[in-house]
Amino acid sequence: MKRITVFMVWILVMYCCAAMAEAEHQYKNPNQPLNVRIRDLMRRMTLEEKIGQMVQIDRAVASTEVMKKYLIGSVLSGGGSAPAKKASVETWVNMVNDFQKGALSTRLGIPMIYGIDAVHGHNTVYGATMFPHNIGLGATRQVYASMAISDPYLDPALVKRIGAATALEVRATGIPYAFAPCIAVCRDPRWGRCYESYSEDPKIVRAMTELIPGLQGDKPANVRKGVPYLGGQDKVAACAKHYVGDGGTNKGINENNTLISRHELFSIHMPAYYDSIIKGVATVMVSYSSWNGVKMHANRELITGFLKNTLHFKGFVISDWEGLDRMTTPPKANYTWCIETGVNAGLDMIMIPYNYTEFIDGLTFLVKNKFIPMSRINDAVKRILRVKFVMGVFENPLADLSMKKYVGSKEHRELAREAVRKSLVLLKNGKSDKRPLLPLPKKAAKILVAGSHANNIGYQCGGWTIEWQGQSGNITLGTTILTAIENTVDQETEVVYQENPDAKFVKSNKFSYAIVVVGEHPYAETNGDSLTLTISDPGPTIIDNVCGAIKCVVVIISGRPVTVQPYVAKMDALVAAWLPGTEGQGVADLLFGDYGFTGKLPHTWFKTVDQLPMNVGDSHYDPLFPFGFGLTTKPTNAT
Repeated sequence: MKRITVFMVWILVMYCCAAMAEAEHQYKNPNQPLNVRIRDLMRRMTLEEKIGQMVQIDRAVASTEVMKKYLIGSVLSGGGSAPAKKASVETWVNMVNDFQKGALSTRLGIPMIYGIDAVHGHNTVYGATMFPHNIGLGATRQVYASMAISDPYLDPALVKRIGAATALEVRATGIPYAFAPCIAVCRDPRWGRCYESYSEDPKIVRAMTELIPGLQGDKPANVRKGVPYLGGQDKVAACAKHYVGDGGTNKGINENNTLISRHELFSIHMPAYYDSIIKGVATVMVSYSSWNGVKMHANRELITGFLKNTLHFKGFVISDWEGLDRMTTPPKANYTWCIETGVNAGLDMIMIPYNYTEFIDGLTFLVKNKFIPMSRINDAVKRILRVKFVMGVFENPLADLSMKKYVGSKEHRELAREAVRKSLVLLKNGKSDKRPLLPLPKKAAKILVAGSHANNIGYQCGGWTIEWQGQSGNITLGTTILTAIENTVDQETEVVYQENPDAKFVKSNKFSYAIVVVGEHPYAETNGDSLTLTISDPGPTIIDNVCGAIKCVVVIISGRPVTVQPYVAKMDALVAAWLPGTEGQGVADLLFGDYGFTGKLPHTWFKTVDQLPMNVGDSHYDPLFPFGFGLTTKPTNAT
């Protein structure tokens, strides 16, 4: 009997120890409810550990040691920030894993999350598929012949598929978090970020939030509104940006003041955020811009009051790059005030990205001296942990090379080519309706291809490609428009490429017709702000020299409508190709009739910049080509 009693006591002790061990590590147990895991981890965390979770630093200052010493919660690649030029997938994965190992070696082993801008594909990675920028995707819709604003008739499956393909390529490099989509409503093409906006019409922007379930997966019906969702290890956390009104700034000046009523803000710029939250978006990034003089990074009413409390957003709110610094003019004039105001407004994760010790020290001081309540810190950290648990990084913190095959895959390039075909807008076709120029004959004696953008991957991809501002040249793998033309025409057709031909050369060579490819040089953000919206030199001269001599189609590569009115009369045909990305073959598919033109203008095309801002519905509306305009053609050589 005594032996049985001792044995039973031993069993009971072992059971209790096991139960205690289980309770001790509830946050590590994926079978526990989400809120149980969050509460369990929160009660174990010190102030230092909580503040560390709120910090996001650039990879350039990150290391295994930094992650461990400062308990850093997140790392990012700023625009163009890569571990090496033309870095391989292996190099990316190894870098991310090294940072992760530092985070996992901390007392509680809370994994970090790595974020990157993937705004038209995995755009920092050499060899990745670059899809058309958002303005091009906004052109893929169909509208009624009346061109009235109506339901956008988009192909949401296309945008969703692009999101899914982007997620696979981002995940392949070990990264689980993408700063996309940009759901700004660009109301003035003078804005340097207009190509990051799908349209001037909020209905189109709302429809394009289908990119979110593409990136994250379809949210199940039983996941309540506002709770972030991620559908597996082949998906990435998305980020709706930039909250809110960044596309409506005065004169289109980047980071400027949006001077509109509350009704206009909520009817034009806010609706896409409703849709994003319903679709389970994990994070929201705050805009540099102001609304009626109040910096968005300081706007507690809209961040905490509306986004969190009214819309019930349960993911985390992240600042933009050095967003706290830019709350004052000049930047960082009173950094302590910036930290206090921004965090109290509702910012949860701060993209610092370099001076992280200054931020950590400043935030610690403000909390310990009760300028920022502990409840605000706890709210921020709960939100960050909620996203991390949903992402599955506690169970799968380290990446491997099993998804390497997806980067720049044939399937993704074919998808990008399809997106190019659907995004091009035919603005003019023939000098009379009875004599269309397009589609072009594939069989001709000799044709001329001219223009600075015809044989330049960097130009056709635009900004946010390999480098933040983009670059000229064949900076990554892809097909230039020139190569696409050569691949498409009859093998007996002679293709002559001359970047900047003079009129004498054009007239003396007996060309059957010419394809002129010109447009804007790459830019991003403030560097793209323009009061003139001109085609980059020598584009106008090329149009004059070529189109003044022979039949020509002009293909405009640009991030927005640009000034073309002085040249339209000389052109036989005009195509808005936007920033099509790496798959230039999609342009040739339409020029030569393998597919028909279907794209429609997502933005009003102005006559002169003096008309701006001008959007459909305005009393002074007098466009060169109206919103929703786009000629169609039928395929003649369909495959």
